[in-house]
This record gives sequence, C-alpha cells and structure tokens, in this order.
Amino acid sequence: MIKFFLMVNKQGQTRLSRYYEHIEIHKRTMLEAEVIKNCLSRSKDQCSFIEYKDFKLVYRQYAALFVVVGINETENEMAVYELIHNFVEVLDKYFSRVRKKDYRAEDAISRGAVFLPILCDSTACTLIFTCE
Repeated sequence: MIKFFLMVNKQGQTRLSRYYEHIEIHKRTMLEAEVIKNCLSRSKDQCSFIEYKDFKLVYRQYAALFVVVGINETENEMAVYELIHNFVEVLDKYFSRVRKKDYRAEDAISRGAVFLPILCDSTACTLIFTCE
C-alpha cells in the first residue's frame, strides 16, 4: 500500500505531497525532511529503494526533480518504481510538452499551466506543463 507520494527539487523543497494515511502536519514536515535527506544524499549508482523505519522508500530522479513514494513492507518495489515512471510519462503526454522556463507563479497560472517550481542551475525556474 502506498503511504505517501512526494515530488521534491534538488534543494530539498517539497513541490507536491499527497498522504494516504493521516499524519499530523508537524510530523509530516519532519518526515519529509528525513526522507528528502535520505534520498538526495544517495549517489546515482546506489539502489532507488531504501528501507526506512517501518516502510520503504522508492524514488526516481528526473532532471532537478525527485519523485519519492513511501510504501509498506509488502508492496512490490519494482511495480512502484515503474508506477513513478508511468506517472511522469502521463504528465508529459497529457500536457504535450514539458519545459523549464523562468516564470512567476501568477504568469504560469494566467497562461493555464500547471506549474512545479524548481531550482535549476542556481536560477529560479518553473517546470511548466502546458495544454495545447
């Protein structure tokens, strides 16, 4: 069972979070900080599955964005790993193109875009998914 779903930039800022079990807000913040620290500190050569407390973490990196899923012990890690990839592919196909561009949030919203602010190459960027 999936416990939570996070999208995080390389600087450790949570850009999207969805919890499927009730966790108090202050505990979420602490959990996210620990999970992000564990995932971002790993090299690309290391496995994308981490045993953490009473659950497992499965993550994938896409450019400056990490997608992290917390699952219980009985869940299949490879299936979740593939789920993450399929989720990103669906976003890419549905929004037809993904690009990094320097936008303010208000500009992105006014253009009808779904935006995920990220930090890339020491400059503020937004990962923009646009519908055409």
